[in-house]
Amino acid sequence: MVAGAVLGALTLAGAAPALAAPALVSAPATASVRAPAPATLTVSGTGRAGAAPDIAVISVAVEARAKTGQEAMEAQSRAAEKLFAALRKQSVADRDIRTQNLSLFPVYTQATNGESKVSGYQASQSVSATIRDVDRAGRVVGAVTEATGDAGRVDGVSYDVADPGALRSRARELAHKDAHDKAAQHARLSGHRLGRLVSLTETESGRPGAGAAADMPAPAPGVPLAPGEIEEQVTVSAVYELL
Repeated sequence: MVAGAVLGALTLAGAAPALAAPALVSAPATASVRAPAPATLTVSGTGRAGAAPDIAVISVAVEARAKTGQEAMEAQSRAAEKLFAALRKQSVADRDIRTQNLSLFPVYTQATNGESKVSGYQASQSVSATIRDVDRAGRVVGAVTEATGDAGRVDGVSYDVADPGALRSRARELAHKDAHDKAAQHARLSGHRLGRLVSLTETESGRPGAGAAADMPAPAPGVPLAPGEIEEQVTVSAVYELL
């Protein structure tokens, strides 16, 4: 009986079905597909806007030489007073008169033996004056040279606009349009359509026609001057999408 019981137990144990572990079902893999980056086009655009100048700036100076530094400075001061008086008489406001430089230095002469020694002193003062009526610029220059005589020197005349903001804004608009027109043409020639503007950088802004001061000899009273035109220039770099 014991052997039969043991055999029956073994048979029942062997007949019991094994429990299988549940199978892990993997979710289908989904590939991430990114749209290709659109092609881009980089162009530059330049805009120029001009206007008649409304201010003139004259650069003048007075110089004096004397045996001593004090005497040279005193002589320079007298010439400078005549210069300032002439400018005020021509209706140049004090706020538009500015001393740019004041100097005093020894003057050397070379002896026959090659040695240099101080023979005197030279004092000078450089002044800039803004003329807000450009038609009077030549008259102001003439009045200054007449008042200062041999002590006076005219270093140059330049023209400009008092407020360049409007001129620069117009040049910027023209630069933007120039860049857009170039980009549209490139897109058409390459078989694309012009997309959105991606970036825009202002790379350059200049005053090519601002009229830099030029050295000139002391003119006669009422010297004729030519103001010309002031030009503002803006350059931009633009990046557009191509569709």
